[in-house]
Amino acid sequence: MIFDLAIIGGGPAGFFAAECAGNQGLKVILFEKEDLGGVCINKGCIPTKSLLGSIKAYDIVKNAEKYGIEVDAKISFNVSAAIERKNRIIRNMQHIVNKKFDNDIATLIHGSAAIKGRTTSGDIEICCNEQAYISRNLLICTGSRPDTLDAPGIGSPTVCSYDTLLNSTEIPQSIILIGGGQVNLELAHIYNSLGSKITILEQNDEILLDTDNEISAMLREEYEKRGITIHISASIKKIEGNQVFFHCGGKPMTIEGDKILCDIGRVPNLEGFGLENLDVECYRKGIRINNQMQTSEPNVYAAGDVTGFSKSAHAAYCESSVAINTILGIKDQMNFKAVPSCISSDPEIAHVGITEEMLNLAWQPHKIIRLPLTQSSRYVIQDEEFEGLCKLIVGGDDTILGVHIIGNNCSESIVAAVMAVEWQMKISEWRKIIFPYPTIGEIMKGALIYAHIPFEQ
Repeated sequence: MIFDLAIIGGGPAGFFAAECAGNQGLKVILFEKEDLGGVCINKGCIPTKSLLGSIKAYDIVKNAEKYGIEVDAKISFNVSAAIERKNRIIRNMQHIVNKKFDNDIATLIHGSAAIKGRTTSGDIEICCNEQAYISRNLLICTGSRPDTLDAPGIGSPTVCSYDTLLNSTEIPQSIILIGGGQVNLELAHIYNSLGSKITILEQNDEILLDTDNEISAMLREEYEKRGITIHISASIKKIEGNQVFFHCGGKPMTIEGDKILCDIGRVPNLEGFGLENLDVECYRKGIRINNQMQTSEPNVYAAGDVTGFSKSAHAAYCESSVAINTILGIKDQMNFKAVPSCISSDPEIAHVGITEEMLNLAWQPHKIIRLPLTQSSRYVIQDEEFEGLCKLIVGGDDTILGVHIIGNNCSESIVAAVMAVEWQMKISEWRKIIFPYPTIGEIMKGALIYAHIPFEQ
């Protein structure tokens, strides 16, 4: 049998592409060497958010008095129970993904796939478990892996993996987190709430490199108020045992921690599946693609982390959909400027579009509209202690270019901003949209009203 589409990798990009293509009548084969769902379901997003859900409940109970609730019993956190809940949620999500293939939408092969090259007819040959498969099209969804820090001692037993930390029933007294990205900021919230002393070392001049600096600084300052130590512009020199030696502001410094975790980003998986047997152009961030997810090789597509763009499941879903539509001859393209980011820190961050720093570098005319989230009654009901911020970035022609929000539960409403950026809405157009009251999302419309910007005549 010759398949219409072969997919290597069963993470969010891969399994979603298989489902889309299969439902459109294409003959699909999907290769996955581990569990379906990729890092997102099995080791990343879902495990972390499950533990964050337990921490949120714990924090509410600890502060029950402000809600008018009196708790007589001693409050404690059962780490083993929280981990079991996390694992149960993972199993449920795995079941949901695996169930998709019960309806024969695609042939699922468990094993390590290897591209062998082109057949004489120009189709693509893939080998897995000593069996050859032929397909007219190929979609590469091999994902990414953690980047490694080039520093002596990184292999120290004290340096643990993300997965190991999330599955440990012991709460470390102190943790050093190397890297100030999303993963470590979410971990910092978890273990700070559990009483661990947290130190974050970030090599750049601000945490959350791809986030608007004003928003990042607000989160950093809030974390520091809660006792989390953050060193920015920190250059790691070496790790010895439970000590990290680094330079900050030109001064040598040393800190100790029971556990050390390094997360400085992710790199694409480009090796180990025969990519070299096709003439696919790559660059330092991943496989080079166009807005239709096409690579430099005919009938070969790529989606997800391996492309080096937004390393999120929601971006992977959209990229896969665009790739399948392109294969089917349906006009479609990916808009990478409208990919939202959601960070489950405390307070939470959600943003989409261009940052203020990007526009300043490009000398592009723009204006900034700011409004505290405390202008939203729904936000005040849930959070009286952190003011929060909604920051709109508008172009010189009044087009919505970016929306950046910090405040808990803001990720639930960012989709309204995504649509505004995707559709290049003007201020006057967005103001006409009815936002329900009372919700946190209405803060975006409120920002426009408080800015005293009139409707177009």
